[in-house]
Amino acid sequence: MSIRRNAAVTVVALALSGAVMAPTATAAPAERAGSVGALACATKTLTTGYQKVGTTVNKSGSSSCNDLNLTWSNDAQSSYGDSYRGFYKASSGWKAGSRGYVWAGDGSHSPWKVLLSDVAAGTPMGVGSYYDGGDSVTVAH
Repeated sequence: MSIRRNAAVTVVALALSGAVMAPTATAAPAERAGSVGALACATKTLTTGYQKVGTTVNKSGSSSCNDLNLTWSNDAQSSYGDSYRGFYKASSGWKAGSRGYVWAGDGSHSPWKVLLSDVAAGTPMGVGSYYDGGDSVTVAH
């Protein structure tokens, strides 16, 4: 076995055993809403809109996170998941994030799914669902 393959096998084995640390959100939504993640990110549980912004949160100024990250999701209409997109408010109104819709199955996401990048402190943000609105999502920001 080559050194590169040995390293890959070791990483996979550690990940499967739970020895690799990664940001996760496994608590109930109410517990996640006020908790601080592994990267000292602020978190908030939101409700998605149907292909538009749903409930919103302002980008934290005290967080070390610069992005809007999807850490957990629950599709209200399906047990499979949905595609989610970040939205932010600019001076000209609500804008859709350039990353487009990102698929996420129901449950916790590790690694987190980045919906918006390099968001300025105080910027209003939200999440939209592609297939239906009313989904519950937890974001780290």
